[in-house]
Amino acid sequence: MNLIEELLRVNSCSVVGMEKNTGKTVTLDYLLSNLPTAHRVAVTSIGLDGERKDQVFGTHKPEIHLRRGQLFATSEKHYRQRHLTAELLDVSDTQTALGRLVTARVLTPGKVILSGPGSTLVMRRWMDTVQPHTDLILIDGALSRMSLASPTVSESLILATGAAYSANMDRLVRDTAYKVACIMLPKWNDEISEEAMIRISGALTDSRVDQILRDKTQTGKVVLIPDFTHIFVSEMLWHRFFRNHPVFVEKSSRLIGITVNPTSPQGIRLDSHVLCDRLTETTGIKAVDLLHEA
Repeated sequence: MNLIEELLRVNSCSVVGMEKNTGKTVTLDYLLSNLPTAHRVAVTSIGLDGERKDQVFGTHKPEIHLRRGQLFATSEKHYRQRHLTAELLDVSDTQTALGRLVTARVLTPGKVILSGPGSTLVMRRWMDTVQPHTDLILIDGALSRMSLASPTVSESLILATGAAYSANMDRLVRDTAYKVACIMLPKWNDEISEEAMIRISGALTDSRVDQILRDKTQTGKVVLIPDFTHIFVSEMLWHRFFRNHPVFVEKSSRLIGITVNPTSPQGIRLDSHVLCDRLTETTGIKAVDLLHEA
């Protein structure tokens, strides 16, 4: 089953990246262009996206193309700069760094810069507002904002990875596989007794893991966390911890695919076929280079 077929089965999806320039925007643009025209779609970003040039590397950034009928939310500034005709639906009192949040429907196809809600709370409120009028909400995640991919915000996610994260394929595959393993942690089974459990409401960090490992009275106990976005543990320590403590989540996440950008802004290019095959084999989730597929 491909990404489009998977998206037709969910109501919301976040596209998040392992690193900047791993192909998040390319993925979003592909989804918006290939979903059935009858499928009602709304899209926004939790951070600035759709800019023509990357603000860090100065490299070309793919713009967000929208089709007739698609809804979008962006800041006042970027709504005025749009290269499409739109029907204004709402101007929220919610302030972003670039003005109030504007929601509109595309009348004639074109390009737009997305700079949407600045927090997961505001994002959730916006989603609740547009949900009755859409079949699917797509969210473009910002760098280091994995909280956006929490199952409390979106029903599913797509993970973008690539050479911008690491030009070393072994490291790239290993670190991506670790992130996938965290995303796919099993949901808590309420048959587990409270006495056999360590419940953590906040972040699971290296220091918290060290503390649990040192406490021999806790050995073997199940660890329960809200969801995978609460994990901030180095990979080596995580594997040691996981051998001694099964980890469950209160809310599980649905990872529907991995997209790959084999090229880095520095011009390094990894073998796309090999990288996709290795990621698919290691994670059990199909990885695809959307530009190559096209």
